[in-house]
Amino acid sequence: MAENQKGTFIVKINHTDNASWQGQVTWADKNITKNFRSTLELIKLMDGAITSEETKNS
Repeated sequence: MAENQKGTFIVKINHTDNASWQGQVTWADKNITKNFRSTLELIKLMDGAITSEETKNS
């Protein structure tokens, strides 16, 4: 992605446990869905999607 572009993600929270979220995140730009078990994992999935796209376009 270009520097100023951002990704669009759809986050579905299925359950909350121990002050964290579990659910699914969909990268709307690529229509890819992944499950996550914690808020940290959600952030890592989104960061990884954006970072991998930036690397491909460099």
